[in-house]
Amino acid sequence: MPRWECAIDGDGEVFERVEDLIVHQSTDHDRIECKVCGAVLPDGYFAIRHAFDEHSRAEYVRAYDADASEVRRRENAKETIEDVADIREVIDRLEGGDGSI
Repeated sequence: MPRWECAIDGDGEVFERVEDLIVHQSTDHDRIECKVCGAVLPDGYFAIRHAFDEHSRAEYVRAYDADASEVRRRENAKETIEDVADIREVIDRLEGGDGSI
């Protein structure tokens, strides 16, 4: 079973479950502002999902001065997480205030 490491600002905290990682990113790190549209959202998975679900790759590249490898890395992270994560559980925990890990 893979372990999931938080890569926000070199955090490095490791989790057994991806759902725990996403809750950690959403509750233990500051929210960020999307450089494309100005939306404020949790850093990590939710920020990546927002960027690629709500904006084009070209918008992302321009706003974040990103290159193709950075885009691919984030798209791969999003895809990998979505293949295994129970996002409903994450949302239920965040909305229910049960951020315990």
